[in-house]
Amino acid sequence: MQIDIYSDIVCPWCYVGKRRLERALTSIGGDVHVTWRPFQLNPTMPLDGMNRKAYLAAKFGSLEAFGRMEEQLLAVGTDEQIPFAFEKIQRTPNTFASHRLVWYAEQLGRQDSAVESLFQGYFTEGVDIGSMSVLGQLAGRAGLDVEAVESFLHSEDGTAEVKAEEAGGRRLGISGVPYFVLNGTVAIFGAQPPDIIASAIQQAKKTVVESKKES
Repeated sequence: MQIDIYSDIVCPWCYVGKRRLERALTSIGGDVHVTWRPFQLNPTMPLDGMNRKAYLAAKFGSLEAFGRMEEQLLAVGTDEQIPFAFEKIQRTPNTFASHRLVWYAEQLGRQDSAVESLFQGYFTEGVDIGSMSVLGQLAGRAGLDVEAVESFLHSEDGTAEVKAEEAGGRRLGISGVPYFVLNGTVAIFGAQPPDIIASAIQQAKKTVVESKKES
């Protein structure tokens, strides 16, 4: 079973989706390989990001509108053991460098740990994941060599690959995240409950079995 997850580190529902997928996989077991794919929600964001309050006001029309969504997310976060701390976030970053880090971590077999570290750093500590030094520190928590990561981030390595992966997602028609692709045949949009995810995984497995029988 191959699961490709298109996500962005600044998407709180993607963090929720990660937790719910983990719960679904625990319930059904089996051999599953998960790959995190890039999808920038704000591809035109300045490289140094922008003030968080200004961004939220522009995106949602007002801070009050986001406040209502925030209340929902805080409740969901409690259920999923994610201590969202939105008040600590000062800047909304450009996430391309973080996606390059996720790609790099995949090459070393540490992708899930890196994604978890990035989500945790941004949503529970409010760190600036647009900063190369911050990304290096978060990578270190995920078991990666900090010096090697910083050297990678200051190069152009992985840039073409990340752009190609993101373009592939947009060709699939993805316009929002999280977006799960199961064995290339079944897709789920949004942070669905664990039972829905588990059901979709079983459906994807069944599709593969039936395909093999027909061939």
